Amino acid sequence: MSVKFFIYLGVTILVIYAMDSLNINQIFKKNKVIQARIFYLLLGLCIIYLITNFIYDFFLSSKIY
Repeated sequence: MSVKFFIYLGVTILVIYAMDSLNINQIFKKNKVIQARIFYLLLGLCIIYLITNFIYDFFLSSKIY
């Protein structure tokens, strides 16, 4: 398995833990549960992707040849 896979696992755990503190009930209208869940899922996936690629690229660029 590649290093990126393990970074994804660690970042996923951290993002789920951090997003648990968000109160998205006040952002969306009442009775829009499906739209709120889809937004929450997409936001989580985007954050996981961005943080993982940042960490991976940071360590690749700081590698001394």
